[in-house]
Amino acid sequence: MAISVKESGDDDSVMSDINVTPLVDVMLVLLIIFIITVPVVIQTVKLELPKVTNLPTTTKPENLNLSTTNGANGCEMYIATAKQANTQELRERAAKFLLDEVNKQKARDGRVHDLPEAHIRVDANAPFRCAGGVVFALQTAGFQKIGFISEPPAGFVPTR
Repeated sequence: MAISVKESGDDDSVMSDINVTPLVDVMLVLLIIFIITVPVVIQTVKLELPKVTNLPTTTKPENLNLSTTNGANGCEMYIATAKQANTQELRERAAKFLLDEVNKQKARDGRVHDLPEAHIRVDANAPFRCAGGVVFALQTAGFQKIGFISEPPAGFVPTR
């Protein structure tokens, strides 16, 4: 506590000093309480997140390229950036595309070497359900390798 000693002739003057010691004591106690309680309140799940590398894709003619965006009537899906399709048409065209590629490989040497991949480009403003619908349609069509194509950040240099 602070003690104020007044001179005998200054009894009528107003004391304008503020004692900050109690304020500092309260703030330190609150700081200690928050330091102790915050780790208890926050519950986290320990995850091992995948390490991501952004490598340039090699475009092969047997890969299926798709695009999806948010249009006026909902999600718009495009096969090979030209033909617009709904989910049912996408599933049918993708299954036909996959079957044609498998038959081409079998015709060459009698066996399937590598199944084609599906590469999806999703507009940044499209809702997640658009990308999810395309992935689901491709999975039901039989595609096992589905990848998302994105733009690397400016100045990115790929390393292997």
